[in-house]
Amino acid sequence: MEAVIAVFTLLFLLFLALGGYATVKAVGAAKRGVDRTLTQARRTVEDHTLRAKSFAQPGPAGEIAQLRLKLRTSMRATQDALHARVTEDESLRESLALFERLSAHGHDLDGELRRLESEPDRAALAERLPGLRERTERIIRSADSLRWAVRDRARRFADDDLDTLSAQIDVEAGALRHWTETDRPATPPPWPEAPAADGPAARRTRPETPEPAAADEPTRPALTPPDPRPAYPWQKKTRPESTT
Repeated sequence: MEAVIAVFTLLFLLFLALGGYATVKAVGAAKRGVDRTLTQARRTVEDHTLRAKSFAQPGPAGEIAQLRLKLRTSMRATQDALHARVTEDESLRESLALFERLSAHGHDLDGELRRLESEPDRAALAERLPGLRERTERIIRSADSLRWAVRDRARRFADDDLDTLSAQIDVEAGALRHWTETDRPATPPPWPEAPAADGPAARRTRPETPEPAAADEPTRPALTPPDPRPAYPWQKKTRPESTT
C-alpha cells in the first residue's frame, strides 16, 4: 500500500513539474512575441518620425534624420534577407558573420546620429555632416552589396532548379506519350520492281523464236539414209515381196 502511494505521489510531482515547465515555456514564448511586437511597433514609429523630420526640419537636422532613415532601412533589409536564406544555404554563415560586424558599425553610427539630432550648435553640426554622410554611405553600400549578392545567389539556384525541373518534366512527358510511337501504323513494304525486258525472267517467259538459218549453210535432210550393206556370196538374193 505504501508503495502504491509513493508511486502516485511521484507521478503527481512529475506531472506538476511538466506542467510548470510547459507554463514557463508558454509564458516565455508569449513574452518574446510581445517583445517582438513592441520592437516592430517602436521601429515603425521611429521610421515614421524620422521620415517626418526629414521633410519638416530643414538644414543639417533634417539631413541627419534622412541619413538615419536610409541607414536603418538598408540594414534591416539586409538582415532580413540573410536570415531568410541562411537556413537553406549554410554557406551564408560567413556572410552573416560579416554582416554582424557591419551591423556593429551601423549601430554606432545610428546612435551618434540620434544624439546629434538634439545638437543646438548648428554650425558644428554642419561641419561634421560631410564625414557622417560619408560613413553612412559606406555602410549602406556594403549592406546593399551583400544583400544583392544574397538575392542573386538565390535567383541563380532557383534558375538552375527550374532548368533541371523543366528537363525532367520534358522526359516524363515524352514517356507518358509512348503510345504515339506504338500506335503509329507500320509502313507497308514497297512493291517489287518490274523485271527488265532483257532479264532472265523475260527470257524464260518469252517464247523462243527460231533463228533464221544462215544463208551459206547447206540444207541437211531430216533423216540420214542408212549406209548400203555389203553383199556377200553366200547370201541369197532378196525376193520382192509378193503383192498377193
